[in-house]
Amino acid sequence: MNLTQALSAADSSIRLKAALAAGTHADATLVDALIARCAVEPDFFVRDMLTWALTRLPPEITVPRLRTELGSPVAQARSQALHTLSKIGDSSVYPAITSSLLHDTDDEVARSAWRAAVILAPSEERPRLAAELASQLGRGDRTVRLSLSRALVALGDVIEPALRTAAASADPAVSTHAHATSVLLHDPEAGFDAAIHEATRLVALEYQKATC
Repeated sequence: MNLTQALSAADSSIRLKAALAAGTHADATLVDALIARCAVEPDFFVRDMLTWALTRLPPEITVPRLRTELGSPVAQARSQALHTLSKIGDSSVYPAITSSLLHDTDDEVARSAWRAAVILAPSEERPRLAAELASQLGRGDRTVRLSLSRALVALGDVIEPALRTAAASADPAVSTHAHATSVLLHDPEAGFDAAIHEATRLVALEYQKATC
């Protein structure tokens, strides 16, 4: 069984070993097989090894192929391509992280896009990115909201104007998430759940004042 065949083996341990071997030998002829497997691989650990294997190959080979994957109709293909591009760290890719990816209806794709964008965005693009990300405050479940808060906090103080705007939203989910993110920005040691609890209290007090 060659490596390309092993990457599709029924046994996940065989697929993991194949991805490890592909990265260890850094064989550029496997780039298409590795990327294709990223789109369908169900095992998290194998996917992580596939990403590592791709980072071992020359960026001039992997980056163009991964950029093509960003337009795939398969959500996992988009998500894994974004994740791998963030690990490669080529800032020239940033323009390819479009608004549609940042607002992707698939939560995993959107979360990968947020992380990649924060890592790859040049300094002059960070305020615009902050506003784009902040427009999604209140989205999703706890996991999604935590990912968005972490992405915003990673941008630093540049997010404060966008947070102030969101904190004034009439939507309590948006306002609470904005307040919680502000807590995390100014107190990195604060836990997300504690920040949400404090934000919920603040939003409730503001609502009471507004209705008095």
